[in-house]
Amino acid sequence: MRFHILVVISLAAGAAACRKPADERTYTLQGQVQSIDGSQKQLTIKHEDIKGLMPAMTMPYSVKNETLLSGLAPGDLIDATLVIRSNDAYLTAIRKAGHAPLAPPPPDAPAPKASSGFELLNRGDPLPSGAFIDQDGRKRTFESFRGSPVVLTFIYTRCPLPTFCPLMDRHFATIQSRLAGDPALRRVHLVTVSFDPTYDTPPVLKKHARELHADLSRWTFLTGDRDEVDKFAMRFGVSIARAMNDPRDITHNLRTAIVDAEGRLVKVYTGNSWTPEQVLADLKTVGHENAPS
Repeated sequence: MRFHILVVISLAAGAAACRKPADERTYTLQGQVQSIDGSQKQLTIKHEDIKGLMPAMTMPYSVKNETLLSGLAPGDLIDATLVIRSNDAYLTAIRKAGHAPLAPPPPDAPAPKASSGFELLNRGDPLPSGAFIDQDGRKRTFESFRGSPVVLTFIYTRCPLPTFCPLMDRHFATIQSRLAGDPALRRVHLVTVSFDPTYDTPPVLKKHARELHADLSRWTFLTGDRDEVDKFAMRFGVSIARAMNDPRDITHNLRTAIVDAEGRLVKVYTGNSWTPEQVLADLKTVGHENAPS
């Protein structure tokens, strides 16, 4: 009798161990390795359409086990399984299917002139005013946030990977919750800029804000003319590439910035490795306590 009980317990434990988490989805990914960053356990892959998830694009993907990168090189053609969870995305079961020369990079563009407006901002530089529309359809410039330190990031609401734009949203939601309980940070304002104005209209951004439980007195969502938004984003090092044949296909990097109450750049965070705790600590060095009442 005891033996049968042990067998039942073992089978139940095995079934539980094999069961997928409720929020886990898997997709087949096929593409070409563009680059490998072993230290970050990350592959940049130019992939075909991922059915049911996203169109063809070039994106960085993480692996949990760095041994999966062993033997891979730029140019390799791979098949893999993309695992998506609510707060995570990573590749498993990577299989090399062949090799092909990488497409040559586009010819270098001439360096921008100082008057072009596309040079990167440096610490202490005043931000360009920009021309935006907020989630309520009102015209805004960045100068309208003067008097408040600002944490600024760039996203698009259809971004499918939870470790990209959705992570920026989650981080901002966490920062918002911390700001309310810290008198030293009472003046800080959050700004999210969408670089997908075709889809991210003010009503879409308003709905997105509601889903994030955003306090619109403290967190503003902006969009605008695509070229104007791109010009503004490029000053922070944001790179945006859109496919001509599919408006969903937007390849981009991530940048988040702190701006002081006078509208000057304080710091830029690259990628998605920053944390809300890091930003909150950096905000306390901005000196916003002396901002006018």
